[in-house]
Amino acid sequence: MGSETKEDGSGSSRNTVHKEKRAYLFREWTRIDVMRASAVLTVHLLCALAPFNYKWEALRFGFTLALVTGISITFSYHRNLTHKSFKLPKWLEYPFAYSALFALQGHTIDWVSTHRFHHQFTDSDRDPHSPIEGFWFSHVLWIFDTAYIREKCGGRNNVMDLKLQWFYRFLQKTTGYHIMAFWTLVYLWGGLPYLTCGVGVGGAIGYHGTWFVNSACHICGSRAWNTKDTSRNVWWLAPLTMGESWHNNHHAFEASARHGLEWYQLDLTWYLVLFFQTLGLATDVKLPSEAQRRKLAFAR
Repeated sequence: MGSETKEDGSGSSRNTVHKEKRAYLFREWTRIDVMRASAVLTVHLLCALAPFNYKWEALRFGFTLALVTGISITFSYHRNLTHKSFKLPKWLEYPFAYSALFALQGHTIDWVSTHRFHHQFTDSDRDPHSPIEGFWFSHVLWIFDTAYIREKCGGRNNVMDLKLQWFYRFLQKTTGYHIMAFWTLVYLWGGLPYLTCGVGVGGAIGYHGTWFVNSACHICGSRAWNTKDTSRNVWWLAPLTMGESWHNNHHAFEASARHGLEWYQLDLTWYLVLFFQTLGLATDVKLPSEAQRRKLAFAR
């Protein structure tokens, strides 16, 4: 397997590893691959059964679950922990990270590590969910091939800040127990309608909200900033993604707590950051400077 060295947009070198086309289905599946595929299939099966087990209050629960867990992913996993766009006291940071578990997108250490690798190797052969491998790979198929991600990126050596904290190590070891306990409580509370309309519909909305950022936001949409990648702003995904679909803005200014940089760009996650900043709980909130904006603006 050969490799070559290329330079990224910042002028630093990075290795681009060339591989043969990956067999997505007929290959060796690890235990984690099977668990992830089972969770995704279960959620979509429950969603498909929702019309046959419908209750309006259960559907409201599903929408609420999608909102709470979805914004926990974007607020906690993404902007707070991956990019350190702002700081929170631990008594507030940890509950948001815990809530994000129920979006069924993995524990904190895994999610943050993968996303940091994405920014380190964007659009290269080493990008964990590279759009150059096709829409469906970047949308969902990459999730089920942990050996491939490890082959691309190596070990999880980019999250020592999280590995040093007991709370995130605890979540790493016990994620499945929390999910199963939550699903059991949902069933005992509302029966099958709350599983189908709640966990099923709410989970499917949350899944595809995140997945579209990895796929559609590197394929279609507009470019406001001259980044050296395929990132795009997709306005119609903004409500579903809690503001994450201003993806070209994000790749231009990775550390920014605000992705919807214009007043008309809906960014629910930023509004939550702003709320906690007003209360004095979100501190060291990062935003792009005018100099940074000028540097990446397209020539007029």
